[in-house]
Amino acid sequence: MNPSFKKSMQSFLLQFIIVAVLSFGIHSYLWSYFGGESEIVIPIWQIYAFLSLVVIFIYAWIAYQYSRGKTEIFNYFMGGTLLKMILALLFLLPVFFSDLESKRPDVFNFFAPYFVFLAFEVFIITQLMNQKTE
Repeated sequence: MNPSFKKSMQSFLLQFIIVAVLSFGIHSYLWSYFGGESEIVIPIWQIYAFLSLVVIFIYAWIAYQYSRGKTEIFNYFMGGTLLKMILALLFLLPVFFSDLESKRPDVFNFFAPYFVFLAFEVFIITQLMNQKTE
């Protein structure tokens, strides 16, 4: 295994775990305080598990390509983001087909961490892109 890939993944995973745990804790607390009486189809922990797996997979793919000398990191990121959006729509299908009166709580519970993780991905990918110019 390429040492730069291994180092990049270790750094990413440490930072990602911190962001994900903090985000999950804040999200769960706010949901229990403000939206606990609303019925939801997908539990918050499943949303975080799904998004975490997708984000880790996409970053690993990008970091691996970068460690092999590929310079099209932005293209890989955009492709990964498109894939993540398609998977998100598939993940949300049970919500869309449910007979709940209001689907807004489920959609909010999904897209709140989705955008937090996306911002984190952009930050980390930007760091990776700046690495090659140093």
